[in-house]
Amino acid sequence: MDLSTIGAATINGLLIGGIYTLVACGLTLIYGVLHIINFAHGSLLMLAMFGVYYLLTKLGIDPYLSLFIMVPAMFALGYGLYKGLIGRLSSGKDENILLITLGLSILIENLALMFFKGDTRTISVAYSDTMIDLGPTLVSLPKLISFVAAMVLCAVLGLVIQRTDIGKAIRAVARERVGARLVGIDVDRVFAISYGIGLATLGAAACLLMPIFYVSPTTGQVFVMVAFTVVVLGGMGSFLGAVVGGLIVGLTESFGGLLLGESLGQIGISLIFILILLFRPTGLFGAKR
Repeated sequence: MDLSTIGAATINGLLIGGIYTLVACGLTLIYGVLHIINFAHGSLLMLAMFGVYYLLTKLGIDPYLSLFIMVPAMFALGYGLYKGLIGRLSSGKDENILLITLGLSILIENLALMFFKGDTRTISVAYSDTMIDLGPTLVSLPKLISFVAAMVLCAVLGLVIQRTDIGKAIRAVARERVGARLVGIDVDRVFAISYGIGLATLGAAACLLMPIFYVSPTTGQVFVMVAFTVVVLGGMGSFLGAVVGGLIVGLTESFGGLLLGESLGQIGISLIFILILLFRPTGLFGAKR
């Protein structure tokens, strides 16, 4: 491989890694507060992507402008799901939440198959074929926009968690639920808000993905394993870890595809997942509980 090939693979890996980071941030937030793995993460991302698809095809709303619709819509969906379903049925038990989100994932995917069929859908916008010269390679404008927007949104989410009152409440509940309840924090409301924010990131990710990816009822399965790998690699509950892990996984996929072929490129992601579990279960930035 020459330097130009390595440079092109690096740029492409970082660009797709930015999207993986945004998808994983929602997952790591939900884990950090609720201490559970959200098995419905992939299917809910798929649902959001269908939302972006129909906003464009039926109403003519550009995918990037759909951010202003999909982010609040997915937040409301997440808040409502926790308040009306997950929180009520879980009885405060983490294992119940795992089963509920698993069941929710199966339900959403099968409903999607019933309503949307198994067809793969893509969208085309005026700037789809626009290319930007980044030196070693040409990259599509939508992919570059998606990367920059994903990094900005991750930074905004980090600031919200660190600087705002609700962010402080979220961090308090994540660290000590009982203590947070004793000082007057409505823990159940914080749970619902955290789940809502986690899904809001999926709404944003869907808007950034649709110009460069496809959607079908099984699309969520493509991203859920990647998101879990990013979260485990970076450290469960760590936003910095999600960013670093997302970029590493993106690079791994890019170079794996370069060396092994596109169809085998994701083998490296599975290998990373196994190695992290074997040698550093807490991840790069995770702490032992």
